[in-house]
Amino acid sequence: MSQPPPSETSAEPDPLRVWFRFIRLSRRVTAAVAAELRGTGLSIPQFDVLSTLSEREGLTQQELAGRLYVTKGNVSGLIDRLVDAGLVERRPIPGDRRSHALHLTSTGADLATRGIEAQAAYVARTLGQLDAGELETFEALVLKWRSLARADAETPDKQKQTPGAPVEKV
Repeated sequence: MSQPPPSETSAEPDPLRVWFRFIRLSRRVTAAVAAELRGTGLSIPQFDVLSTLSEREGLTQQELAGRLYVTKGNVSGLIDRLVDAGLVERRPIPGDRRSHALHLTSTGADLATRGIEAQAAYVARTLGQLDAGELETFEALVLKWRSLARADAETPDKQKQTPGAPVEKV
C-alpha cells in the first residue's frame, strides 16, 4: 500500500523537500526576471554582464567569467555581441597585449540601469513584501547556506559524506 503524499506542513522538517521548493522558486523567479528584462531588450546573460560591469568596470573577460561562474569561452561570444551592439567596449590594458579591459558604453550603462530598475521593481513586488524580521531571517539563512555550500565545494571528495550513510574505510 502506498503512503499518502506528505502534507504541506509536516511535523518533521525535510531538507530535500525544502531543496525542491527552493529549486522551483528559483526557476519561477528566473522566468519572471527574464520576462521583466525582455521589456528592456536584454536576456539574463546580457544583463548579468552589463550589471556586473556597472559595479566594476575594467574587468578582463577572464575576471568577468569568474564573477559570473561561467567559462571564458561563454563570455567571449557574449562580449562580442555586446560590443557589436554598442553596449560594451574593449580597451587595451597597458603592458598586456593579450587581455582587454571591458567597459560599458553610455548606451550600455543606460541599459544596465533600466535592467536594474526592472529587477528592483520585481523584488519590491515579491521579496520586498516580507517584513523586516522575515527578511533578516531569510538573509541569515541564505548566508549560512552559502557558507555551507562554499565549505562543501572546498572539501575533497574523499571527505564528503552523506549524513546517515555508512562511513567508507580507506
